[in-house]
Amino acid sequence: MGELLKVMRMIDDRLVHELNTTVPTASSAGETDASQTCEQLYESLMAAHASRDRVIKNCIAQTSSVVQQLQEEREKNTDDLTLLRQLRREQTESKWMQSELSAEGW
Repeated sequence: MGELLKVMRMIDDRLVHELNTTVPTASSAGETDASQTCEQLYESLMAAHASRDRVIKNCIAQTSSVVQQLQEEREKNTDDLTLLRQLRREQTESKWMQSELSAEGW
């Protein structure tokens, strides 16, 4: 999950770089169509954010399912410390993904 988000954020970084290098300055304003360039960059950015949003929500759903299953197993085996550690790890992962979704602003 973390690696996938890192790759997806690199897309944003490339878009910022592209924005900084392709939007015309005052001296080159007549050479390019700034409106079209900005529109293309905006569409790329929105597509990247929508894709990241879908990935995060999918991961949250999967992790929530695992947490629920582990909680049910934990209720049956209250003395199993390995199960407890796994449950806590999955709960932490779920909280982290929730915070990622909040950070995305969706």
